[in-house]
Amino acid sequence: MYPTINHGVAKRRRAAPGRHVCPWKSRKQVDSGQALSEQETITFLEGKISVAAALRSPYRTVHRVLLRADREDRTVRWLQHRAREADVPVAQVGAAEIDAVTQGNSHGGIAAEAGQRQFVSLEALLPRGNGPAFVVMLDGIEDPFNFGQSLRALYAMGAHGVALRARNWMSAAATVARASAGASELMPMAVAETVAEAAEFYRERGLMVACAQKENALPIDEADLTAPLFLLVGGEKRGVTRSFAKQADLCLQIPYDRVSYEPSLGTTAAAAALAYEVMRQRKHARRAV
Repeated sequence: MYPTINHGVAKRRRAAPGRHVCPWKSRKQVDSGQALSEQETITFLEGKISVAAALRSPYRTVHRVLLRADREDRTVRWLQHRAREADVPVAQVGAAEIDAVTQGNSHGGIAAEAGQRQFVSLEALLPRGNGPAFVVMLDGIEDPFNFGQSLRALYAMGAHGVALRARNWMSAAATVARASAGASELMPMAVAETVAEAAEFYRERGLMVACAQKENALPIDEADLTAPLFLLVGGEKRGVTRSFAKQADLCLQIPYDRVSYEPSLGTTAAAAALAYEVMRQRKHARRAV
């Protein structure tokens, strides 16, 4: 369905089983018959947190770490150590070279030249003996900063993985990584053709299909979220379609203290609140055993 990297090509880090090249359209189209050096689009990540996360990530190959030559401190030494552990070369370069490949001026003289973010299968998002599944699908998020912030919240709250529809985020990889505090490099992510495809896939595997919406929905603090769960969180403009809400096993809403306040929370805040409630209920259930 999606093009895959030719895993026979030597790389510094072995690809994890089941990984797929990011299907979001990039500046180069991927041809699985080409050599890796010809088919892979280069991405630059920036800042200590993003670079450190990429060095730990099984979902992206880091080709080299760029450090500003006139910087010599604990952070630089720590990153050099992490790069050696990952068998990634370090290049100490001038400030102008780093500025040329980064987007802002808050990178701190730290960047990484990396390959495309890779995805796993929908099956691989399911945990292996690590409690009931919690898989989230983010759909309709237009802004890469909001996307990154949502990933950050979901990763912190223990979501096992995130499903997405194909979309062009490749040119915004640095923004997503920084907004997510590196969570975009560590969170397992998969791609589905449609929301319905993902929901049906997980329903067949015993997960309850839920969505977040305001109308005809159960407050999250009144719902039982301890069972295996697939949760759809829609974007701020379109939200969740009525047809999907009708087919969902459970519709959830976030109860507000100011009931007269009409606007709902944005996607990032909503994802954080929903994921926190899932985490809270499951921690409570484990303590009660």
